[in-house]
Amino acid sequence: MGSVSKLTGWWQGRSSAAKVELYTRWSFHLMMAFQTLGILTGLGPEIPSTASTMLVVPCVVHIALCGLLSSRALDWALGRRERPVRLATALGALTAAEIVGLLALRAAGAITQEGATPALVVNLVAFASGSLTLALPRVRHMLCIPPAATALAACAALAAGRSAGEAAGYALGVFLTSLLLTLACGFSSWLLRTVYELDHARDAQARLAVAEERLRFGRDLHDVMGRNLAVIALKSELAVQLARRERPEAVDQMVEVQRIARESQREVRDVVRGYREADLAAELEGARGVLAAAGMDCRVEVDSGRSLRPEVQSALGWVVREATTNVLRHGDARSCLIRLTAPEAGALTLVVENDGAPEAPAGPPGSGLAGLRERLAVLDGTLEAGPAGGGRFRLRARIPERHLQEPEARV
Repeated sequence: MGSVSKLTGWWQGRSSAAKVELYTRWSFHLMMAFQTLGILTGLGPEIPSTASTMLVVPCVVHIALCGLLSSRALDWALGRRERPVRLATALGALTAAEIVGLLALRAAGAITQEGATPALVVNLVAFASGSLTLALPRVRHMLCIPPAATALAACAALAAGRSAGEAAGYALGVFLTSLLLTLACGFSSWLLRTVYELDHARDAQARLAVAEERLRFGRDLHDVMGRNLAVIALKSELAVQLARRERPEAVDQMVEVQRIARESQREVRDVVRGYREADLAAELEGARGVLAAAGMDCRVEVDSGRSLRPEVQSALGWVVREATTNVLRHGDARSCLIRLTAPEAGALTLVVENDGAPEAPAGPPGSGLAGLRERLAVLDGTLEAGPAGGGRFRLRARIPERHLQEPEARV
């Protein structure tokens, strides 16, 4: 039982592509066994020992070259080594020399058995054609092998004094067998490359999914911490000013800082677990409270005649959060308007507009707006952000109507 489990574990531990590769390689090893059997059958007892001795060594070398070329050509097809051009050239030259030698021995009377020479010629050329096919890069090059092998066999037969009918027989046998092995080997090589490409594509897809999840996590963490840290900084600065004036309100501000810090810890844990979704109603109320605490006149206007799907509310909640963070960080705003328009028919629009925007950006653009565009793109939504004239800055998010159906809760 232990040996059986080791055997099955050895097989099951391989990937699908590795299993196909192993099957393909052993198929070619089996082809070499068939070639050996065919050569041994051709070198039967009817052939004189002198001729057999002259043919055994070249045939053994031919079998070894076919096996070695097949193995290295598969490695080349999979990008693991250079193309075995020299080995393929050597096999082609040896095959041509063996054909000429076999026909010369037949013409000299060293081989008297009628079917021995055709069997050996067809065997050598066919298996050489299959091995050479694996070393060619294009299908049109592979399809040139059967005609070339056929022409070689026919010309060699005619040069050895064979009749036209016998030469045609050699040509037909070589063409059919070499065509069969060329198609089989070419398909095997293509199949193996395709399986590995699919395997690599699956791995790349998995890596992209991991990278996308990392980006999502970084975006969520930025969205969560950006606003809270801005509020903490604002309230801490306010507490410092109150403490310098020996005002008791400084304690209240620091208590609020402590509360926001603890809330930030909880939100970060939620982000890590991947469970957090922004709630639009909570974010609108939170934005109103935060901006009011910063001394701004914040108005929130909601004109919604329909309920919104959870994923729509989540995306818009992140827009409100990022916009609030930007209002706190950039410029010197005194008023801010947040308007949500979701009519019964038509697209949904969320506008966040504030005054006190600087004439030129203070630094390079951050990743917050890019993250919002990615979130909205899932819903085919768009995001526009830029100066609105008169020192005002406007951010507008729009989601088409087809994504605003079947919600549960109203905003």
